[in-house]
Amino acid sequence: MALIYKILPRSLWQSAEAVGEFKGAPVDLADGYIHFSTAEQARETAAKHFAGQDDLLLAAFEADDFGADMKWEPSRGGALFPHLYATLTTKTAIWVRELPLGEDGVHVFPDLDQ
Repeated sequence: MALIYKILPRSLWQSAEAVGEFKGAPVDLADGYIHFSTAEQARETAAKHFAGQDDLLLAAFEADDFGADMKWEPSRGGALFPHLYATLTTKTAIWVRELPLGEDGVHVFPDLDQ
């Protein structure tokens, strides 16, 4: 099982859950796909795109569940990032957890091996 992760504001996820689907955050909608990160990429993604933001959630998904709509494409330094070219059903989330800021201002991640 290859888990991938989406970092997003709690309010966006709550709105998505109310309708049962997530079409993407503003950056996703602008780029035409939903951005995800692997476990190895998630901390860097948080630091680069969500620095200092609180009230965030981290949602885990099984990459294979998205079939051909999931593309692995090069980004930062040639690393392959998972991009979903479809709307996702919120019920496909394996889990959704808090992504709080630590006292040092860095996000505190749960164990991403689960």
